Amino acid sequence: MSISVLLADDQPLLRRGFRMILEAEGDIAVAAEAGNGEEAVDLARRHAPDVVLMDIRMPGTDGIEATRRIAAADARVRVLILTTFDLDEYAFGALRAGASGFLLKDVRPGELVTAIRTVAAGDAVIAPRVTRRLLDEYAQVLPLSGLSQRYPQLSALTEREREVLVAVARGLSNTEIAASLFVSEATVKSHVGRILAKLGLRDRVQVMVLAYEAGLVQPGAR
Repeated sequence: MSISVLLADDQPLLRRGFRMILEAEGDIAVAAEAGNGEEAVDLARRHAPDVVLMDIRMPGTDGIEATRRIAAADARVRVLILTTFDLDEYAFGALRAGASGFLLKDVRPGELVTAIRTVAAGDAVIAPRVTRRLLDEYAQVLPLSGLSQRYPQLSALTEREREVLVAVARGLSNTEIAASLFVSEATVKSHVGRILAKLGLRDRVQVMVLAYEAGLVQPGAR
């Protein structure tokens, strides 16, 4: 089935470039283009795309607020954020608003296509090097506090599930987690599924946000 994508960026040339890349793929179709966040929210409501490729800095309603409104209106619409290193402070806010991941604007065409397919399939895209830079530099915005007070649902996790949660929060793939814990990838995938169910989370991005807010992983930790 075709994956429908909404492009949200205030630069027409960038939107045109993304459209050319995506429409060269047989399984991806661009449903609409938005030049600002308000248009993105409206078009997402009208077209219900599988994925919104969302810029952060746009005139009027920015990408973070647009993401929050889109995610609240329809959980089936996934948002993939576009950012640059000098805008990392906004990326974490977008993830907390409900985005399913973020990419750098200089992403290679093949990586962009793969990321869109991944997000459309219900998974998340977390770039480890960007995540580390983001969390190291903007650690002060993370409200770390006691686990029992803010996240009592964490007590439902087994010791192994907590190990997997921390590994996911550090940006490790299922393959890397399997290797570090000496288990199969299928086992890791099963653990991740149970973690999402027990904590009421949608994807790996929300796992990462919760783990850092709860203090299970500290900014700068390797």
